[in-house]
Amino acid sequence: MKDKLTDANFPRTADNRVYHLGLRPGEIANRIVTVGSPSRALTIATHFDEEPKKFRLVSERGFQTITGRYKGVPVSVISIGMGAPNMDFFVREARESIAGDMVIVRLGSCGSLNYTSAPVGTVVVPKACVSITRNVDFDFGSSNDEHIEEKAYRISRPVSDDPQLHQLIVSSLENARAPGDQSKIVGDLANASADSFYSSQGRLTSFPDHNAHLVEELLQQIDNLGTLEMETHHLYHLAKCWNNRPNQAFTNPISDHTGPPLTTGPVRPVTLASSPSGVTSDNAAMPAAIMDSKIHVSAAQIVFAARTSADRDFITPERVQAIEEWGGKGVLEALIAYHVPSERLHPEKGSAWSMQNV
Repeated sequence: MKDKLTDANFPRTADNRVYHLGLRPGEIANRIVTVGSPSRALTIATHFDEEPKKFRLVSERGFQTITGRYKGVPVSVISIGMGAPNMDFFVREARESIAGDMVIVRLGSCGSLNYTSAPVGTVVVPKACVSITRNVDFDFGSSNDEHIEEKAYRISRPVSDDPQLHQLIVSSLENARAPGDQSKIVGDLANASADSFYSSQGRLTSFPDHNAHLVEELLQQIDNLGTLEMETHHLYHLAKCWNNRPNQAFTNPISDHTGPPLTTGPVRPVTLASSPSGVTSDNAAMPAAIMDSKIHVSAAQIVFAARTSADRDFITPERVQAIEEWGGKGVLEALIAYHVPSERLHPEKGSAWSMQNV
């Protein structure tokens, strides 16, 4: 993004393009599938309607957005890469670019910690997630864990997904599963999201990570723990934070300035009709769908690896492609089945999904 940015607090161009996703209002729909892999996003987008023509944008930071319609309903798929920081970029910047409610489903990969319930090729819809973070205050140079008061890893309390969306995903995946495909679909397990692929997931490398017993500790502490990955907890957590936020009175902090300041106060979602600065002069004029919006989230995770089995089985590329094909369709079906009142949707006029563009 080479255009001039207006605000160091929430960088955005004069035409409301956000810094990392590169999107402006009207280019991302209220219903979103988020994935890590760009190729998975392209696979899911093959299910979109032929009209209107799909909008596609790849930002300079590597985020890919494809927006169109599925069975007439506006949808987007966004590939974000890996890890909680990228999930944070996506959720926050998308939130400030969409008026109304958001319905987000992550379709990703994971490792299995419960090979009986979730063997390789299973699609798990986690009902709750915990977070695992590496404790940087721990003395990783020590050779004896027993005499250190700090724990090397911190495990959070669980946070849940949207129960209605959860059930829609489970049933939609069951209906979308290809004939003859023996993949299990499991909806009663919990998930753990780690802040790294190696140390915080209990993988042993040449680094002194003090994580030899981390997986065992997780299984002892978390009821019905079945999967381990890197993004889902942050999605669930941000949705909970947004939905439980106190009502904020937004002001127009730049109205008295001839040029944009270095930083401003809180930002908020904008519409295509908003001012170039992304704020309006009258808070009362903001539609209720913007001021009282909700974020509804869940996830479907394909088990790529068996972390606790003797043979440490790993999925084949052919099976990944097959599950992504019908799994992507199932997730889209769940998204369009989740009811959002029309008054709580982003305006269609001038958007990437407008049928007037055909």
